[in-house]
Amino acid sequence: MAMMNGELRIAIAQKAPVFLNRAATTELVLSTIAEAAAAGARLVVFPETFLPGYPMWVCRTDGAVFDDADQKAAHAYYLDQAVEADGPELRSIAQCARDHGVLVYLGIAERGHAAARGTVFCSLATIEPERGHVTIHRKLLATYDERLVWGHGDGYGLRCHNLDGVNLGGLICWENWMPQARHALYADGEDVHISVWPGNKSLTKDISRFIALEGRVWSVAAAAVLTSEHIPADFPLAEQLAARGPETYFDGGSAVVSPTGEFVVEPVVGEERLIIADLSSAAVREERLLFDATGHYARPDVFTCTVDRRRRDPVQFVDGQGVSR
Repeated sequence: MAMMNGELRIAIAQKAPVFLNRAATTELVLSTIAEAAAAGARLVVFPETFLPGYPMWVCRTDGAVFDDADQKAAHAYYLDQAVEADGPELRSIAQCARDHGVLVYLGIAERGHAAARGTVFCSLATIEPERGHVTIHRKLLATYDERLVWGHGDGYGLRCHNLDGVNLGGLICWENWMPQARHALYADGEDVHISVWPGNKSLTKDISRFIALEGRVWSVAAAAVLTSEHIPADFPLAEQLAARGPETYFDGGSAVVSPTGEFVVEPVVGEERLIIADLSSAAVREERLLFDATGHYARPDVFTCTVDRRRRDPVQFVDGQGVSR
């Protein structure tokens, strides 16, 4: 289905995952895609590491204590529930995206492959509707306490994806504050900027407007909801978290901002909801008259930016016939 009247209908899944349960959360993703497609959406966006959940325990349970038995048990639990880029969860989601004709941006906790099997990456999976093709962007740099849990990413995913003539790009949480990362997506032709977050209005309300104005793009922020009630009883740190009492970890904050910097959807707080919005492609072209960050308002003779988009694996094995992998 092509864009109707120059508009792209999108859906933001401001929901709680079935925390640290990849099978059940995958089912939730599948049903949400179907729900969004039934509402006419062509794009569905899920929050940061929605599948199977964000590691909110690190800053609440002495995560920096070296060689702590409970933290190591929690890491093993997280690894077991993380998803692999070629695993059955993403394959089933890709098939669902094909079946419903939607493009999906999905935050995942990605388990590394081969040499990095013991590492979790904070990743953003882009699943195209026609091919079911999955592109994985790994968060360039984990933020603060996240560095105790996630590995560093690379530039492989700094690229746009075309949907009905509209170029979509996405970044994860605080890497949205990295000027070069935003610049790379603007230069790749971005019309709609997607940012995914764990969930809080304070995280989304300022940067979403800033990106819309800087890039003269539609700015779509997806954030989650999570409370202490969502913590599974068998999680190794469940008792430590429960001792803190009832707590709201994330309360949403998903929003949509037009290329003029105005909220089309104000940050939605405190509720699980499928948010629907219609984005006009003409609005992007109109605002580029005033400012085009990597076009008529660029000075490549003064400033240059090189983006290395190669996947950085930790080792290359050189055998008798050359590099084997």
